[in-house]
Amino acid sequence: MSTIKTTEKVNCLIVGSGPAGYTAAIYAARADMKPVMIQGLQPGGQLTITTEVENYPGYPSGTQGPEMMEDFKKQAERFGADIRWGLATAVDFSSHPLKVVVDETHEITANTVIIATGASAKWLGLESEQRLNGFGVSACAVCDGFFYKGQEVVIVGAGDTAAEEASYLAKLCSKVTMLVRKGEMRASKAMQHRVLNTPNIEVLFNHETLEILGEKSTNGVKVKNGLTGEEKVIPATGFFVAIGHHPNSDIFKNYLNTDAEGYIQTIPGSSKTNVEGVFACGDVQDKTYRQAVTAAGSGCMAALDAERWLAAKGIH
Repeated sequence: MSTIKTTEKVNCLIVGSGPAGYTAAIYAARADMKPVMIQGLQPGGQLTITTEVENYPGYPSGTQGPEMMEDFKKQAERFGADIRWGLATAVDFSSHPLKVVVDETHEITANTVIIATGASAKWLGLESEQRLNGFGVSACAVCDGFFYKGQEVVIVGAGDTAAEEASYLAKLCSKVTMLVRKGEMRASKAMQHRVLNTPNIEVLFNHETLEILGEKSTNGVKVKNGLTGEEKVIPATGFFVAIGHHPNSDIFKNYLNTDAEGYIQTIPGSSKTNVEGVFACGDVQDKTYRQAVTAAGSGCMAALDAERWLAAKGIH
């Protein structure tokens, strides 16, 4: 922290944006906590790389992910939230007030910190996957499966999440092809049984993705059999990646309890972490639901928990 050039003191600091962070900012601002938000590398979170959002209440005709996040941001700013560009690069939660360093040069000391840094989907790393992201390529079957009703899709993954998403897609799509890189799935026996007994799911073991085909939208997937070396093209209008998520919690790990995958652990029924005055909401602490609406709900919880913590400490 030797490169610190400027410092300031705030009552409530929100690290990260997206539905959780912006909702926390709305509630904190309305409670006169004068929140400051550091938006992070992806202002608005994962929804900014999502095109159509049709399952968020209050948008009967659906909306675009980036537009929805802009609505959230404007609402928070309307109540006085101070929303800034920047990336939290280090923290010190060993004593109060809590310290967060932004862009390696600016130190903010805060009475309360709300963490809403989210999680990032793991991708295969293919150029075509990046190019067609949002145009047939998705990392969330529950979010985007509806758009492929009656169509053929491909999903890649071998764990419980992949099995669950394949089962979900099978209810909507005419055919689901599941690509498993190894000769067996990692999913629980119950999930494997469900997948293997669903008539319109075909599991291709020992197969890997070479390329997603299509110019402006996905129309097929080129795959390779790892045992025989044979390559083939599977016709598909949708390609779902379900190989896991990585919670953006690395800078907090020296102070906060996390599970084996790095998700911040909160006290059940609350947003409280093991450090007093530090709260976590959204996908950085939720590996089960990972929906915009649940993230927003937990952002509300975090702001209310922070407000009550400040009141109990007599801090205004």
